[in-house]
Amino acid sequence: MRMSSIRVDIENLKNVVSDDERFSFQDQVDAIHRGMENRSGTGAEYLGWADLPSGTSDDLLKRIENSASTIRERCDAFIQIGIGGSYLGARAGISFLSPLIASAALRKGPEIFYAGHNISSDYYSDLLAALSDRDCALFVVSKSGTTLEPALGFRILRQWMENKYGAAEASRRIVAATDPSKGVLKTIANEQGYETFDIPQDVGGRFSVLTPVGLLPMAVAGVDIHSLLQGARDMEARLRADSSLESNPAYNYAVCRHLLRRKGKTTEILSSFHPAFAYLQEWWKQLAGESEGKDGKGIFPATLEFTTDLHSMGQWIQEGERFIFETFLILDQSRKAIAVSENQNDEDGLNFLTGKTLDFINEKAYKGTAKAHSEGLAPNLTIAVKDRSAYSLGQFFYFFQRAVAMTGYLDGVNPFDQPGVELYKKNMFALFNKPGTAKGQSQ
Repeated sequence: MRMSSIRVDIENLKNVVSDDERFSFQDQVDAIHRGMENRSGTGAEYLGWADLPSGTSDDLLKRIENSASTIRERCDAFIQIGIGGSYLGARAGISFLSPLIASAALRKGPEIFYAGHNISSDYYSDLLAALSDRDCALFVVSKSGTTLEPALGFRILRQWMENKYGAAEASRRIVAATDPSKGVLKTIANEQGYETFDIPQDVGGRFSVLTPVGLLPMAVAGVDIHSLLQGARDMEARLRADSSLESNPAYNYAVCRHLLRRKGKTTEILSSFHPAFAYLQEWWKQLAGESEGKDGKGIFPATLEFTTDLHSMGQWIQEGERFIFETFLILDQSRKAIAVSENQNDEDGLNFLTGKTLDFINEKAYKGTAKAHSEGLAPNLTIAVKDRSAYSLGQFFYFFQRAVAMTGYLDGVNPFDQPGVELYKKNMFALFNKPGTAKGQSQ
């Protein structure tokens, strides 16, 4: 097993969360851990993600790679249709590993587009215009095939693909990830002859990034999915082997979050110091919010990008209402260091930084921010990621899945259901007068 790419630092919590308080939860953590390992806890039927890295077969990886290779050879545009966990993990991984400016010369594969995550005419009009002269492949992700946003996106783009290529050729360019045996999308895929990948029945959408849902798009984008899974596999082995808070960083993080919520810190701001984390933060926001926010409980997950947002939100964080805590995301190693050069006239007064790298300056900004916010009674901790590699990314995904599951259990909720999400859908369909719903009735 390689060295861990994830490091958790809770030093700035010591004046808020004592060691005695943390370790008082060790027995409870041990019991929850045993329940997850034995598949005996609440929501155990959706714990398939827990051993997904170690349980992914070489045959499945080969299928994913073959499909990705075919798409890469014949297409310069790849559209993923999905909402929430059906696209966020893939988008997070691709944006974390890809160059900031994804020009054709720098891209390792087709340009990646996304659909099915909104209901905007302008978005689809712009998307179809951007795709008009592109050679396209479509990847639709839905267990049921009936979730409104991706179902509408698929209807629009499927028709567009069939008009562009003809029905037979469009079917060769459409890939589906769906339930192994049932559902509208499964039926359509079988009838049309789409290549299909199974979404395991015991893996919920927001925990699906290490299934074909996330692996296929990342492979299309040129991500080394073997290295990604190895990182997740090594993190899985570490976190499953030992539930001790001294040895298990995910559980340590979870206990700190739980304690902070109990102390009135009900909003967590995941603040990054690197733009590459932006969609990983969005992925985390859904993972945490949908897993923990129920039964009147749960930490509200928010995200900011520093140092940019220090110029818009820094004042509020420093002196606003004191119901927040921060988790800083930092990167230990950049891909290429850029140093500040000397200016002969020193008009901006920055020659004192000559020879210093942007990473060095960014680190001081992080440390200064953490100290200031801690002194302003906004407690904070830090999660450091070693580098922007596929291996570290795999560790990141698995680390947060374990941490969020443990936090949910500590809060006394089922981390794997989402009953509240269904209400807006029922109300919306009633307003549509959808067959089977009472006219104008909220359900």
